[in-house]
Amino acid sequence: MKGLESKLCERWSPEQIVGRELKGKLSFKTIYNWLYKDFFDVSLDKGKAAKTKEKRGKFNIGKSISERPEEVKRKEVFGHWELDSVVSARGESKACFATFVELKMRFYVAIKMPDRSKNSMLEAIKQLTSNIPKEAFKTFTSDRGKEISCWKKVEEMGIDFYFADPYCSRQRGCNENNNGLLREF
Repeated sequence: MKGLESKLCERWSPEQIVGRELKGKLSFKTIYNWLYKDFFDVSLDKGKAAKTKEKRGKFNIGKSISERPEEVKRKEVFGHWELDSVVSARGESKACFATFVELKMRFYVAIKMPDRSKNSMLEAIKQLTSNIPKEAFKTFTSDRGKEISCWKKVEEMGIDFYFADPYCSRQRGCNENNNGLLREF
């Protein structure tokens, strides 16, 4: 139990602990149950505090995720990407990352941006698309953050752009999961 608790204190997820240390011996669901019953002396964010309100604004135009081709959901065809921006939790700097993940291969790219402006995001998208063959870009799917208001210029580049529903990060789960890992490290 002490080894398990030490891994949790090192911010290992129950899935990581089971996959690397306890495969076949314990279920990650059991570890979560123990955590929620306070069996460990580990601080947990049980239901995160309300985030600060978005001050940069959002927009409600563009194609909905429900209009995406079915092949995107099946993840059988290369060239469908999810994108987002990741800001430091410390808030000491305006610098952040534009993150991109290709859904079939799970190819993940993070490009540093000076800020979360639409111009910075557009430059990051141009940087990504200039280093990978054009055929590798069929669609982009993003949230409706203000930095994504450059979507029309991206569509002019020949890439269809779709937007997830508000407050539905699960619709872009691959990108959100990778962004969580990036924040962890």
